Amino acid sequence: MSKRKIALGWLQIIAGLLVFSFGVHLTIFANIGLAPWDCLGMGIARHTPLNYGIAMTLMSVAILGIDLLMKERIGYGTIIDALLTGNFVQMFNDLNPFPENSNEGAGILIMVTGFVFMAIGMWIYMSAGQCCGPRDSLLVGLGKRLRRLPIGVVEILLWAAVLTVGVILGGPVGIGTLISTFGAGIVMQLVYSLVKFEPRNVVHKDIFAATGELMGMSK
Repeated sequence: MSKRKIALGWLQIIAGLLVFSFGVHLTIFANIGLAPWDCLGMGIARHTPLNYGIAMTLMSVAILGIDLLMKERIGYGTIIDALLTGNFVQMFNDLNPFPENSNEGAGILIMVTGFVFMAIGMWIYMSAGQCCGPRDSLLVGLGKRLRRLPIGVVEILLWAAVLTVGVILGGPVGIGTLISTFGAGIVMQLVYSLVKFEPRNVVHKDIFAATGELMGMSK
């Protein structure tokens, strides 16, 4: 692997996060309720001087710290995700020229379209093979520590805890929250089937392996 290929991998991660973030923006613009993590981010923004993007970035960095404490694999992709995704979503929110959506039917269509962009973005991002985002690493870390529970149950418990805090802080919930919880994964699987992508087959390099390759090639 060359330095050029590693650099192109970072650009691929950023491109994937841009597409993913546009999808998240669409789920917010749908205005029918937010997914648990976005609900929490909006709730934090509501009670602080922070906008959604900065709130999500700080939350992602905090989760990254928890991942490190749990000794989960961290890659350059994890760090780039933590620093950029929330801010990319905020950028799309700020640039959106359209008035707030007030039609529930249109909101559902917009949200499902957002799921498609999120899935495509994750495909681009994960194909770089530089580890998952902070929240995915957190789920894996919790799953290892709660081995008696199926990972799906651990995910539901995590989402429930996040959503509860988000609701307490006044984050938006609605039919979109339910659709996000169950529909995003279905759309993602459909997209992955169409592009013939199996995320479990991706071989990831953590930050130590990638840095080692870079340093080794610089000699």
